[in-house]
Amino acid sequence: MLKFILRRLGSSLLVLFGASILLFFLVVNSGDPLSDLRESQANNRDQLIATRIANMGLDQPWYVRYLDWLKGLGGYLVGQGTLGMNRSGQQVADLLSNAASSTLRLVVLATVLAIIIGVAVGIITAIRQYSGLDYAVTFLIFLFFSLPVFWAAVLLKEYMAIGYNNWIAEPTLNWGLIIGLAVILGLALQAAMGGPLARRAFTFLATAGVIVLGAYLMFALDMWRNPRMGPIVQLVIGLAVAVGATALVTGLRNRSVLKAGLVTVALGMVGYYATYGILYANPNGWIIAGLAVITVLVGVLVGRLLGGFSQGSAVTVSVVTALVMGTAIIAEHMMNYWPALLRVKSRPISTIGSETPNLKADFWVLFLDKGTQLLLPTILLTIISVATYSRYTRSSMLEVSRQDYMRTARAKGLGERQVILKHAFRNSLIPITTIMAFDFAGLIGGAVITERVFGWKGMGELFATGLNQVDPAPVMAFFLVTGTAAVLMNLVADILYAVLDPRIRV
Repeated sequence: MLKFILRRLGSSLLVLFGASILLFFLVVNSGDPLSDLRESQANNRDQLIATRIANMGLDQPWYVRYLDWLKGLGGYLVGQGTLGMNRSGQQVADLLSNAASSTLRLVVLATVLAIIIGVAVGIITAIRQYSGLDYAVTFLIFLFFSLPVFWAAVLLKEYMAIGYNNWIAEPTLNWGLIIGLAVILGLALQAAMGGPLARRAFTFLATAGVIVLGAYLMFALDMWRNPRMGPIVQLVIGLAVAVGATALVTGLRNRSVLKAGLVTVALGMVGYYATYGILYANPNGWIIAGLAVITVLVGVLVGRLLGGFSQGSAVTVSVVTALVMGTAIIAEHMMNYWPALLRVKSRPISTIGSETPNLKADFWVLFLDKGTQLLLPTILLTIISVATYSRYTRSSMLEVSRQDYMRTARAKGLGERQVILKHAFRNSLIPITTIMAFDFAGLIGGAVITERVFGWKGMGELFATGLNQVDPAPVMAFFLVTGTAAVLMNLVADILYAVLDPRIRV
């Protein structure tokens, strides 16, 4: 396996090397980098042209300029070089670090959400093949997949940013919208749950009732402008996740797994009180990242200690429960600071930029500001990617369900839950893993349009500016990140193949 990974890594590096030569050649021959200065009427035009020629090395052949960039890249990787300067004299490495941080947090979040939602939708539609739910989801998926990015972005700006900002200033209950949303979600959930007509009717009425009642209570308690949760809500969330995850993974009859989930909930409540002062004061990203690592480790430890003969399932349930409770705790602290954000930014969701410039506030206010700026482009990229994941998951699940070992599993008397999750789902993940690897790198490249529409200073802006100015240094920096991401994600896919299918390890 190690030789296979090293061989794949070596071939990928050769591909990157060849692609970098081709891209550099195409960029330097795509136009005239001196066109703006040739049209200038400035008295020192000749001096400006000579300076730019010297800075960009325009008096050298393209391959000499490429070798200079390659030498700089080698020094940069060992901390003794740079990625060059753009034609304005700025260090490309500094521009790259800022652009990569903006784009990667957008792409990573969109990819994770797309995988979770797309895989879940694909599994449900495969189980409910040729049902009304299957046809409705298929229609919506193809609709989302064919949406023009710029048009969908305009709609999101109009209704989820401008419309919401106008509404949050003077919140009012729109009963028509609430009832319509309740009916749509009720119909969707009853179709997904299936079952006899009485069960479908109860699911529909319960869902619609909860949405209508919840909307009224949130308005009456002013939850839109002053949201809050508290320990009781945290406990309910933890118990719901622990019981639900146990029912999904092994069934509630497996007491060891259920016990591990409930103990994780108890430890989560201890962590809620133990970390409240730390998180409420003025934390930083490193503290939250460290707490996240501790959360996962606690979940793994509880699962292994209490799982008995079902350690793997217990670890899964405990980790999921711990992560959801940790996310809920973070969400509560964000809610506590939501009124503070509204005081300094009355229109919280902006349509341009990745953060509000020159905003000086506490950590949570800045965190909320970046989160609201992240909302619209993340929704847009997620909607587009969900279509791909759901279609591949559905087709892969249907193909696996026709295999002989699936019929054998049912003939042995295994429950439908075990057949779907342990046999069908795991084997259907192999082709989906390939899509995950390519989609991550593809989203970084596809985010060019999204970032342009939403005014993000990310990798897309870096690439577009370099290309428009016929400046290879920023374009090659963009290629360095996207190419490396493609190589690493393909390497991760190879490792996941071996995890999912032990035959690949031989």
